[in-house]
Order: sequence, then structure tokens, then C-alpha cells
Amino acid sequence: MRPTTEDAVPATGTEPSPNLWRNRAFNLLWTSQCLSDLGSAMANLALPLLVLQMTGSPTRAGLVGTTGLLAGMVCRLPAGIVADRFDRRRLMVVCDALRIVAFAVLGVAVLADAASLAMVLVLVVVNAAANAVFSTAEHAAVRNLVRPGQLSDAVARNEARSYGTQLAGPQLGGLLFGLGRSLPFLGNALSYLLSLAALLAIREPMQEPRDKAVAGPSGRAAGAEGVRFVLGNPFLRALLLIAAPLNMAFTGMLFAIIVSLQRSGTSSYLVGLASTIFAVGGLLGALAAPSLQRRLRLPTLILVLSWATAVLMAGSALLSTSVLAAVPLAAAVFLGPTANAALFGYQAAITPDHLQGRVFSVIILAATSAAALAPVLAGLLLDRVSSTAALMVFALIVGIAAVTATFSSGIRSMSTGT
Repeated sequence: MRPTTEDAVPATGTEPSPNLWRNRAFNLLWTSQCLSDLGSAMANLALPLLVLQMTGSPTRAGLVGTTGLLAGMVCRLPAGIVADRFDRRRLMVVCDALRIVAFAVLGVAVLADAASLAMVLVLVVVNAAANAVFSTAEHAAVRNLVRPGQLSDAVARNEARSYGTQLAGPQLGGLLFGLGRSLPFLGNALSYLLSLAALLAIREPMQEPRDKAVAGPSGRAAGAEGVRFVLGNPFLRALLLIAAPLNMAFTGMLFAIIVSLQRSGTSSYLVGLASTIFAVGGLLGALAAPSLQRRLRLPTLILVLSWATAVLMAGSALLSTSVLAAVPLAAAVFLGPTANAALFGYQAAITPDHLQGRVFSVIILAATSAAALAPVLAGLLLDRVSSTAALMVFALIVGIAAVTATFSSGIRSMSTGT
């Protein structure tokens, strides 16, 4: 599918974009979500720690994370339908209100020593569902808050927000949990309250006017519309075949490196440093994304990212028992935010407003669902082969994706504009 409007042009990164820092509405949303994401990162670290203290069972602590991932995946496609069917601002307000109540209740329960595993699991499901709806509605709303030339830069800013909060949130969450077990959860409730206040301060519309003719079908038919749009675009269709193994490999590599370091007797501090190095690579990449995407077209970015990642992951595999293994992996993730910014800028530009939520949900679900299997695959490999061989498997997976990208007619279709 070829972009036919002026909106699609800037998303390819070929023209300079206006100054996004002067956009009041987007900056309100972005700042509020920085605080919200920071609170989420704190709570995500504190939740398994709380369950471990309550039950003494690592398995039950792991159940919390698995429940959240599964709930998020189940809710992803319905979230796209809801974000396209209802008012996006109201949806985000409702999601924030639910999360404020949920984490405030848990925080008070922890203070009163009345928290239970069942309460935590219910909170995790509610939070995952609210996160899926909120993030989808937020992404769908961005096109209505920024100028066409700001789309890719806006996505890049969101990428930087994500990596930045990943760096600071867990450390802050661990500190607060040590001071008082309820503090990370009450702090997260406060972050959602600030998010809610910022949302209410945004006056600009977050979607185009709706009527019954544009709204289209509901239920399964509505979800199918988003799937058809993605599969009907040769570039997006080809990209899913590449994004899924890339995301799976990054998740599996990071997990395998951490386990390998632990098995080799590396100190906990250095094991944590490996994750920090990885996050720093993503943050630096997100900060460089606006400049890089104006110099490289999206198809070129995908090819460079795929081949560079395959080579760098192979380098990480050779350093599997050293914290230095995280350095090539951080270098590999450096181009990821640029590719994401250009991709979702392109997607937002070519997708009709009434399909934004569903198309985004389809892409995210297809691109990330395989990543849920990565820790299991990494664990099985580490039980049967050496650390170096296990990590090489993920490098090979990315190598196959790179070959697919190189010969894909769908990727070439964007380069030629067909």
C-alpha cells in the first residue's frame, strides 16, 4: 500500500520536522506518562518481591509476572477495538482511575498486613488490561496531537521515555520497598493521579469526529478490519515476519546472559549492571533516533538493524560468561528505537484514524507474542548446551530474519513506493 496523503511523507524520515518541544498537548501527555511509567517500573519490581516475602515461593512470585504478560496479550486486540470505538480521552481517564484505586487499595492492604496472593493477582490482571487499553489509546491519539512532521519524533520521544524509566524505576522501586513495603504501590497510585490531572488539562481532540458510517462493525468483525489492513500492506506484512524473531531474540539473549552470569558466579551487582548496560543502549538510541531517521530510510534501517544485530549477538555469545556480553547487545539495541519511531510514524501516517487502535494492536501483538517464549527457550538451551552455544541460537534466529529482510519484496515495496 502506498501513502497517498501528505501525512505519510514525514513518517519516512526524509523531511525535517517542526520543534516538538513547543507542542503543549503532546508535552503534557509525554510528561505525565514519564511519571506514570516510572511508577509502573517501581511497582513491577516490588510486586514479585512482595509475593516472595508473603509466600516464600519463587514459583508464586514468577506467577505474578506470567499472569501480567498473559493478561496483556489477551487484552491487546480488544484494546484496539475499544480505542477505535470510544472516546480516547475518556478511556485513558477511566484506565488511570482504575489503576489509582487498584494500587491505592494494595498499598493500604500492605500497610495493614492484609495483602494476599489473590489480591495481587487480581491487581495484576486489572493493571495489565488497563495498560493495554491506555497504551493503545495513547498511541492512536498522538497523530491528532502533533503535526504530520512531528509523528516520528513523537514516537522517538516515547521510546526514550520507556528506556529512561526502565533505568530509574527499578532502582527507585527497590529503594522504596526497602524503606516500606507499601511505598512503591502508593507511589504508583500517585503517578497515575498525576497522569490523570495532565490528561484533563489537554484540551485538544484526541481523535477525528466519529459517525456510524466511519465507526464500522463491532466485535470480531472490527478486529478483523485491523488484521486485514496490516496484511493488505506488503511492507507491514513483511515487517511482522522480521520483527517477531528480532524481539524474541533480544528477550532471550538478555535472559540467557543474566542466567549465564549467575551460573558463573558473577556478583549480583554485576548481573544487574548487565541489564543497565542494555537499557543505556536503548536510551542512547532513542535520543539519537530523530537525527538517525532523517538520514536513513526505514527499509535501510531494517536491513542495517537486522544484520548488525546478528553479528553483535554472535559477539555477545562469545562473551557469555562476562558482563561485557551486554555491551554488544546494547550496541545492537541502539538502532531499535530509531526503527520503531520510523515504523510507527509510518503506520500512524498511513492508517485511517478510525483504525489506529486496531492496527497498532495487531502489530504489537504479532511482533511481541513470540518474545513470551524466549525465556523458556533460553532455559531449555542452557540446560542442554553451553552458554555460548545457547546464545548463538538467538544470533542465528536474527540471521534468518536478516536474510528474510534482504530478499523480501514487501520491504523493497516501500523503497520503490509501490
